[in-house]
Amino acid sequence: MTDLTVLSVVSEIFPLIKTGGLADVAGALPPALEAEGVHTISLVPGYPAVLRGIVDPVSVYNFPDLFGGPANLLRGTVEGLDLLAIDAPHLYARAGGPYFDADGHDWPDNAQRFAALSEVGARVGAGDVAGIEPDVLHAHDWQAGLAPAYLRFRGGRQPGTVMTVHNMAFQGRFWAGLLGALHLPPESFTINGVECYGDIGFLKAGLLFADRITTVSPTYAAEIQTPVWGMALDGLLRSRASVLSGIVNGIDAAVWNPAADNLIVADFSPNHLERRAANKSSLQAWFGVETTRERLLFGMVSRLTWQKGVDLLLGAMDEVLRLGAQLVVLGAGEPALEGGFHAAAAAHPGRIGAVTGYDEAVAHQIQAGIDALLVPSRFEPCGLTQLCAMRYGALPVVARVGGLADTVIDANEAAIAAGTGTGVQFSPATQEMLEAALRRTAALWQQPDAWQRLQRNAMRQDVSWRRPAVQYAALYRQVASAVPR
Repeated sequence: MTDLTVLSVVSEIFPLIKTGGLADVAGALPPALEAEGVHTISLVPGYPAVLRGIVDPVSVYNFPDLFGGPANLLRGTVEGLDLLAIDAPHLYARAGGPYFDADGHDWPDNAQRFAALSEVGARVGAGDVAGIEPDVLHAHDWQAGLAPAYLRFRGGRQPGTVMTVHNMAFQGRFWAGLLGALHLPPESFTINGVECYGDIGFLKAGLLFADRITTVSPTYAAEIQTPVWGMALDGLLRSRASVLSGIVNGIDAAVWNPAADNLIVADFSPNHLERRAANKSSLQAWFGVETTRERLLFGMVSRLTWQKGVDLLLGAMDEVLRLGAQLVVLGAGEPALEGGFHAAAAAHPGRIGAVTGYDEAVAHQIQAGIDALLVPSRFEPCGLTQLCAMRYGALPVVARVGGLADTVIDANEAAIAAGTGTGVQFSPATQEMLEAALRRTAALWQQPDAWQRLQRNAMRQDVSWRRPAVQYAALYRQVASAVPR
């Protein structure tokens, strides 16, 4: 039985629309919260994929003019999620992705598109939609950052507000001349308002006006209060440190379950690791590398960007080969990095395979088939790929930053002796230290009994949403209880 209602304002949600981990969080957290007595209503833009996927939509509110055209607010469901979708064709009915056109350029009206998401969120939060009076509005990332600001400026009913930073690198800064067009009052454009280094700052507004701020791991919560990783907002975050906390993400343990995954060749469990070998052989064949159990198979599933440290791996390619290992890569991003992996695959057939893009089924197959997952990120708010890897018995090799530091236990001598290691950490995030981590991993691979103990340790970790949901539910109740009624 639920006793609290949360409005989650988010720009993407699995299984309808996904560009990264934000969608996974938005789709998996609400069901976990139900067990804690919290019901979530998720507000999302009405992209074509959303409108196609929503089940039994009913109109609950009309907007004669929402940032340049009429709009309709629809309520429906998808796979148990309670959804509100903004049907605004002038803002969302277009080919391409949620944030970029087919050529990878920002949509020129992104300020209006996501101000609309925030303003509708504020209206729903304020009780404008009959039958919906959320106790808490939870804004995710810059795309929803104006929602707490709109609530504050409009007055009236005020739910508690939570702002979650999934990645400080993306802040949503736009030309100051749009202030009026975004329905923001003139007095809001100050350092104590939405002004951010001369621009309108969507994320900055959320960080300033929300009752509580969260990010997706305790270590990242500390890192973003420093000049290096605060991305010019570290001062604001330090000033609000008393309301800032980190809650580690989870993954959907039903979707990512190697014992019952119809996307992989052979199901397996900690007690039947021998069945995992069929997935490795299948994966090697699919990527066109030598089919053998004897070679250590590294893998990467990632955006191919500087943040993810992908260039470090390209620089360490000779070390991968010297160790006699193989590498398969699935990802998309910076053209030079994509080209680097394809060039390496062409130069070393049978040892390196690379596919550009993202495919959910292939991602499952990689996690089920590789021996070790490489995550050499320079910064990583949480990361989900290492959680999936542990669930599937692929040992994560990670930089000791953000959520990677909080979720992977380094298999050093003390951890191995205590039986607690789940992967390999390295620091700092440099090519030299990545190469050292590759050598450590290869040495562990040469000890089959120790390797299997690490696999079983990793697979038995609770990487679900159970514990994070308990923390979020407690946070929501604190926020809701502090709001005057």
